[in-house]
Amino acid sequence: MAFLRRAIAQRFVLRQAVLGRIVGLFAIAILCSSCGGYLPSISGTPWQQVSVPTEANLLDLSFVDAKHGWLTGTSSTLMETTDGGKTWEPRTLELDQAYRLNSVSFSGDEGWIAGQPSLLLHTTDGGKSWSRVPLSAKLPGSPNTVLALGAKAAEMTTDIGAIYRTADGGKNWKAMVETAVGVIRNISRAPDGKYVAVSSRGNFYSLWQPGQAIWEPHDRNSSRRLQSMGFTPDGRLWMIARGGQIQFQAPDAPDEWEKPISPEFSTSWGLLDLAFRTPNEIWVSGGSGNLLRSVDSGETWEKDRSIENVPSNLYKILFLSADRGFIIGQKGTLLRYSPSEATA
Repeated sequence: MAFLRRAIAQRFVLRQAVLGRIVGLFAIAILCSSCGGYLPSISGTPWQQVSVPTEANLLDLSFVDAKHGWLTGTSSTLMETTDGGKTWEPRTLELDQAYRLNSVSFSGDEGWIAGQPSLLLHTTDGGKSWSRVPLSAKLPGSPNTVLALGAKAAEMTTDIGAIYRTADGGKNWKAMVETAVGVIRNISRAPDGKYVAVSSRGNFYSLWQPGQAIWEPHDRNSSRRLQSMGFTPDGRLWMIARGGQIQFQAPDAPDEWEKPISPEFSTSWGLLDLAFRTPNEIWVSGGSGNLLRSVDSGETWEKDRSIENVPSNLYKILFLSADRGFIIGQKGTLLRYSPSEATA
């Protein structure tokens, strides 16, 4: 009888353990689903990988017209396309050392390239020839971004958040802010000229708009460090925080933020950039070929699993229009938005 009682007791304990494990797994499943879980796959990727003849990390691109464009990267990498970005050919710049070509921008045939350490190039013939623009030794920081604004006009930022503008082809520059903001992780410009800059450690961000003398600092709104920030099509801010968390500024409430979104609980810790293709369609890229899409302003998300096989961190998403876009990554990785060539 004692043996029978022990057997019954052991069976009861085992049953309780199994039941507890099932309940635990069920709770985890509920938690994951509430945080994003495993996302459904996009049916037919609109992105095509482009073969670029370089192992350098790509950083920026800009187009002279619909077909003719330029692509920049590390190690003085400069590429040219004449077929809308389907193919790229390397071009050589006569420089005294290897530069990190951070930014390129064209307005018609007039273009600019900003690089580090302390490099600014200018062209007026669509890139057939480039001239070096002398920069003052007192320039706070090194050129970080440049934007062509029209004939002989451009706006340049440095890696510590100084902002300058020229109206005479780079002969003279006007400082737009009295003091720089400090070492920054990333900086983004809105179409109306506003800027948002994330500090190097991601512990705060700063805002500037035309007419202000100084940057306006803001604390981050959670314990998560900031990864990157930018502007939505309607002028609101968006932010990506560590852990794959996305937030949008509340409409008509600059000091308030909407509820945080974690699109994919399982792997979205490596999100790096966000861009709107349309006012409602959002693309988010990240490490290890991570590429997500929402077609309802962030309410629901899906994943482009065909891009997971691309062995690259996807740094930057650029939509030149609703039907023209590129994603830039490391080691010569370039994706071209081509819905007409979508594959399952």
